[in-house]
Amino acid sequence: MIKTIINAWKVAEIRKKLLFTAFIILVFRIGSVIPVPFLNIVDEISVGKGNTILTYLSLMTGSAFTYGTIFAMSITPYINSSIIMQLLAVAIPALERLQKEGEEGRKKIASITRFVTVGLGILQSLAYYFYLRANNYLMTAADGSAFTGFDAVFQAVVIVLVLTAGTAVIMWLGEQITISGIGNGISIILFAGIVSRFPTLIKQLFQYLDTGRLVYRILVPVVCVVFLLMIAYIVFMDNSERRLPISYAKRVVGRKMMGGQSTHMPIKVNMSGVLPVIFASSILSLPGTVQMFLSASKYEGTFWEKFFKAFQGDSWWYALMYFLLIIFFAYFYSTIQYNPIEMANNLRKNNGAIPGIRPGKPTSDYILRVLSRLTLIGALMLSVIALFPIVYSLVCDMAIKPLTEGGNDGGMTISLGGTSLIIMCGVALETVRQLESQMMMRHYKGFLD
Repeated sequence: MIKTIINAWKVAEIRKKLLFTAFIILVFRIGSVIPVPFLNIVDEISVGKGNTILTYLSLMTGSAFTYGTIFAMSITPYINSSIIMQLLAVAIPALERLQKEGEEGRKKIASITRFVTVGLGILQSLAYYFYLRANNYLMTAADGSAFTGFDAVFQAVVIVLVLTAGTAVIMWLGEQITISGIGNGISIILFAGIVSRFPTLIKQLFQYLDTGRLVYRILVPVVCVVFLLMIAYIVFMDNSERRLPISYAKRVVGRKMMGGQSTHMPIKVNMSGVLPVIFASSILSLPGTVQMFLSASKYEGTFWEKFFKAFQGDSWWYALMYFLLIIFFAYFYSTIQYNPIEMANNLRKNNGAIPGIRPGKPTSDYILRVLSRLTLIGALMLSVIALFPIVYSLVCDMAIKPLTEGGNDGGMTISLGGTSLIIMCGVALETVRQLESQMMMRHYKGFLD
């Protein structure tokens, strides 16, 4: 990877794209520290304990959410909008036709996605404003009382509009990277937000070492090694694929014999990417989010106390539900993304066939069986990364907590989850692939040389 970046830097055109991408990332990080007007945040916004939507947003925004900055919503509304459009394209025939119209159809879908992003940004900004108001994070009048009447409405409008405008600006910055920079702009911005948490993670590890306890001196190097092993595992998982052999029949076109070649159809093992983890964590975070707005005395000692406890990140029930939901959404996404019947029909139209499998329904059934098995393998591999921080915390709670003084700190916690690692490694690998392809185009010697 480092060699690829060094070689790309030597090409003037690619170097300009790299510098442009770095400049956009710098603008994004500057916006992530500019506070929204009318907010009174001394340290950080409390996002509660355990697994909630607020902790998820804080993770995806590089902590911009917890500081109430103009980019607090980050790129999450656009991601949600893109996922919604993908799902609607399966259910609505008009959107499905647009997808098949080529470049013009994709432009129309991109335009609709932008409008949906702004709408989701407004809704998310409104929810964020009400949360800030409920927790007394808004500026008050000189006598310490909350604004009323026109002043309160003006304050709410300014906060919501600034947050929504921040979402629109980030979406525009991502598109500029895609057009004039290197890689997928939205992914690069998401990558930058996640990587910005690294200094905090390193500081956290040094704080554990400063305690002078032997258990932490052993665990910190172990965590670093495990972190590197997880990255290597994600790279292996991302590059793993099943290659279905394809043979094309010979045919006569004019006076020439065409076809007769053998190739393969690559199918990625982790075909759904990180989406099953995002869907699963979003659903499991809903009970914890509802719990934040309830008084503990109302459900203490009732069934709801056990219910909310089961959805906390330090529960074995949570780990089990997380595992099952990842497998479910992996199958769900592969079902809407891949159509074995259409794949079999395309092979038959191009005079292609899988050796030993008859064209038509037998081919579609065979592809369906392969997809089903690969989806299960990919979901299990994905679960290992997603569940590792949870299982690690549970093991630390049982094994390390008794070794700490008074048993109050509960051992070490990993603030960088499996979802972040998968996104980070996936974006890095895809960006390097694009660099390699662009260098190959510029160094290719054709028949004109």
